[in-house]
Amino acid sequence: MPVTLPAPAALLCDMDGTLVDTEHQWLEVVAALLREHGVTATPEVLAPFAGAAIDTAADLLADRHGLTGTAQRLDAEFTALVAAGVTVQPGALRLLDSARALGIPVALVTASERKVADLVLKGLGTERFAASVAQGDTVRGKPHPDPYLAAAQALGVDPADCLAVEDTPTGAAAALAAGCRLLAVPSVPGIEAGARTVVVASLTDVGLAGA
Repeated sequence: MPVTLPAPAALLCDMDGTLVDTEHQWLEVVAALLREHGVTATPEVLAPFAGAAIDTAADLLADRHGLTGTAQRLDAEFTALVAAGVTVQPGALRLLDSARALGIPVALVTASERKVADLVLKGLGTERFAASVAQGDTVRGKPHPDPYLAAAQALGVDPADCLAVEDTPTGAAAALAAGCRLLAVPSVPGIEAGARTVVVASLTDVGLAGA
């Protein structure tokens, strides 16, 4: 049954896996690299890479699997996949346009590099976003709260009055640490409903009050 949420002061949206179906593309890049080196890319092995920035993923590959110097390859292969085209997640454009119709500003808050974020922004329509925060725009990335705090500041709103939309535990941790309310559309396990967290299977299941 559809869930109607109170209209927030701002909508702060993750990108990969949340607005566009790129989380699976990202995890396949990681999985392919692991398989080349004899590592079975089970869901449990891939889980820590969900929502991770490229540098973080490269560090994980080095620390957990002994694979060094992978950042450049991860960057190049993921960027190429996104440049070739992405699939918009069901309900994403409707949610963005509902916010716009209600006068709610929207920011993109992503762990992807700026060049990848800009490709997706262009595909989704830059007019739908009042601000964007990409990897490297803050000193610390997700799961730290910095990207969400920066997005709220850019929009001139209190993070506590914002609704963040996320699909991974890494992103969820960042949003909650920033003080945001959270709408979770999980692409991997690990996010639980709570006092400030609503979990749905799809953005098609969500509406904003007044839209």
